[in-house]
Amino acid sequence: MNDGLRFARWGIGLFLFGVFLSFGVIAHYCVGARWPTGGLFVQNITLWWACPWTLSVAAVQAGGLGMVAIGLTMAVMERASLPRRASGLPLLLPVVGLLGVFGVGYAGYFVFDAIWPSFYYSPISKGKNIWLIGQALFILLYFIGILMAFRELPPGHSMERPIG
Repeated sequence: MNDGLRFARWGIGLFLFGVFLSFGVIAHYCVGARWPTGGLFVQNITLWWACPWTLSVAAVQAGGLGMVAIGLTMAVMERASLPRRASGLPLLLPVVGLLGVFGVGYAGYFVFDAIWPSFYYSPISKGKNIWLIGQALFILLYFIGILMAFRELPPGHSMERPIG
């Protein structure tokens, strides 16, 4: 299988994984918050409508679709026999990045909540900031991999040509 299709397949898989993860968000809304929420929580829009997993689910879904777009572009370039610089790192970084966002933001939420009970709802700034920075670092890893994949496209591809 060529690199572009491998990239697209991973992207589709991660997107579908994100769809599956959204059931956790729905269950959270049905059950309600584990900890009491106060006035400060209601005023803080960065808490994504009361569900701690919204950011990680959105990152996995959107990131998966981004991988599909890059992968299909790479597949078209490969099919057109346009040479490109190939390496496995541009695929590895986005996959690790999205799985890391899931690990820290979704599954890791329970670890952070055990260390700082109610860190998300109170909010306990230290716990919330470490949790968010962890997710941000994995999103950065994803972004670096996507940029590397984009750089592997051959020079003169349609994104560099003027229209007309």
